[in-house]
Amino acid sequence: MGLFMKIFIYRYASFLTLAILAFGCAATKVPTVKNHDVDILYPSDISNIDDVKAGTSGLFVSTNEEYVENYVENIVGDSFLLHQNEENRPAVKEENIEKEQNFLDTALEFYEASQEFWIEGNTERAIEALDQSYLHILRADTDNNLELIQQTEDLRFMISKRIQEIYASRYTAVNGKHKAIPLIMNEHVEKEIKRFQGVERRFFIESYKRSGRYRVEIVKALKEAGLPEELSWLPLIESGFKVKALSRARALGLWQFIPSTGYKFGLSRDVWIDERLDPKKSTDAAIAYLQELHQIFGDWTTVLAAYNCGEGTVLRVIRRQKINYLDNFWDLYQMLPIETARYVPKFLAVLHILKDFEKYGITLDEPDDPITYEVVTIEKQVHLRAVAKKLEVSLEKLTTLNPELRYKATPDTPYPLKVPQGKGEVLLAKINEISKWSPPQKAYTYHRVRRGQTLSLIALKYRTSIRAIVRANNIRRKHFIRVGQKLKIPLKRRTRRKTIASNVRLSPDGTYNVRDRKSTRLNSSHIPLSRMPSSA
Repeated sequence: MGLFMKIFIYRYASFLTLAILAFGCAATKVPTVKNHDVDILYPSDISNIDDVKAGTSGLFVSTNEEYVENYVENIVGDSFLLHQNEENRPAVKEENIEKEQNFLDTALEFYEASQEFWIEGNTERAIEALDQSYLHILRADTDNNLELIQQTEDLRFMISKRIQEIYASRYTAVNGKHKAIPLIMNEHVEKEIKRFQGVERRFFIESYKRSGRYRVEIVKALKEAGLPEELSWLPLIESGFKVKALSRARALGLWQFIPSTGYKFGLSRDVWIDERLDPKKSTDAAIAYLQELHQIFGDWTTVLAAYNCGEGTVLRVIRRQKINYLDNFWDLYQMLPIETARYVPKFLAVLHILKDFEKYGITLDEPDDPITYEVVTIEKQVHLRAVAKKLEVSLEKLTTLNPELRYKATPDTPYPLKVPQGKGEVLLAKINEISKWSPPQKAYTYHRVRRGQTLSLIALKYRTSIRAIVRANNIRRKHFIRVGQKLKIPLKRRTRRKTIASNVRLSPDGTYNVRDRKSTRLNSSHIPLSRMPSSA
């Protein structure tokens, strides 16, 4: 066969192959899912209901028409809508737009009715109204009408949000369910109760006693926020009701906030104050955090776990679950960090014991009296020691009232200082008698090691000792430092020598001779007569 004939056959075969592929693709009609269309699955199209995307859940609509239960709206995710073939979809003409608009208007009316039922506390009727609302959305064929499409999307979003709020409200005290945290008793809770009866008995008793100082205000704040009162016992396992409790993770205060979470919920931290130590402000921040967590998870046991280890950790565990975690918190239990896994059972154990402490053989003393105080705004920087002296109260009591002051001194800006009850007017009357406090000078500096330098040379330069540098920097081998290392150098405080006049005798040149108090030799310096006090 000639070369020309081979080339012709190859080209013809290639063309024929492409033609067949093109014809096959054109003949194959692949249905597509439109983002803004609501598609109905007819009974004839159903082969297996399990074909519905696994893991979706939500509100299902049931009617007496030929539509099937096909609403699988996920409360916290995107909706998954079943699709019918394009040829089965009836075309929407221009004259039918008014009809479709009526469907959407009716859907809005049912949505508004659900709102009224929910306010009345009738959640079942509210959900039924939302069922009907979504049913009418399904009946509306928006086709390519942008206005109808937007209305449909808005209604879908509003319905999903309302469903989420209704289910979340079942766990809060908004509807009068003040016992929102279920008192579950299982082997994990029993184990924590035994620990409180044994090795942690003293901790429990002392923490309960300290709770009296702050719990009254905590319960009041929880009631105002509509949260369960049982949460007022959360500081018992967080900090033992110690205001200055500090964890290994650098969490601080009654509610154990780390700096980043404290900033997120409005707790300031600077050179002079750390509001994580303020009982009232940290309580407000904790309530805001708990409310946010409850909006995410919906049940209080999961919320408590997230409060301990962070919502990110709990969400990662939930994503690995093959079941709906809201069905049972204890499905998460084994996969949480060890400390968090104990956290929820430990809190439930506290609630069980406090409900009937005699049953568990624990004797509790009377809780401490609530801390009462008055607030006086201080315009200048003062030390608490000076204030306590003027008020004739102990420094310890004043420090207890103002634990957020890091150096027992007010900042250099106006500050609301707490004082014992009845001492507010006294402070206002004596505030001018309290001298302004100035912070001490820095007692150290930093030095970057250069080539050829040794600790002895550095100590000589800064007039300090090698031992002081070694101790300040935790250097184990005092002859081992490296180039570029940053050293903390303690500075010796400079003190002025006190001097006295040797004799009250005027020298011929009009000066007085002075000497060191600790030395008998005359000082070579002279004080001119013109600079001496007039009484001299």
